[in-house]
Amino acid sequence: MLEGRNVILRPINKGDTKNIICWRNQSFVRDKFIFQELFTKESHEKWLETMVDTGKVKQFIICIKFSGSVQPIGTIYLRDINQKDSKAEFGVFIGEKKFLGKGYGTEATEVILKYAFGELKLHKVMLRVLASNKRAIECYKKVGFVEEGYFKDEIKTQNEYQDIIFMAAFA
Repeated sequence: MLEGRNVILRPINKGDTKNIICWRNQSFVRDKFIFQELFTKESHEKWLETMVDTGKVKQFIICIKFSGSVQPIGTIYLRDINQKDSKAEFGVFIGEKKFLGKGYGTEATEVILKYAFGELKLHKVMLRVLASNKRAIECYKKVGFVEEGYFKDEIKTQNEYQDIIFMAAFA
């Protein structure tokens, strides 16, 4: 487990599948992602088996310290971990709407970057974000990500082209 002031990141497990599917399929989450397909139990369990269980992904459930207990509110991960080049790709989302905008995603991102640069000894953590996702971009900048590239009309979602920003944080 990884711990911050208000958040705990615990390793994801198969028992989290119901929450992940529920959170990820909500439009306020899905519409902010590059990959906007609906999640299914089968697709998530395949992800766990082929990515998490094999170590290609380090994924955690974001829990907040709440009234003497912990409550799961989202997920955060490092994927495509490349030890040769000391880098990985980052992703995060808060799936409980009432906890958006309260700083939990920012804190969880700080915690996982400390883990990435400290424990995993990575040099670079990169991400891709829709240019229209202003809230996420501000969060990323706040914790040290910088823009590395801007790609016009990079993907098509809901019959509309979207721009993608590549960002990175460095150890």
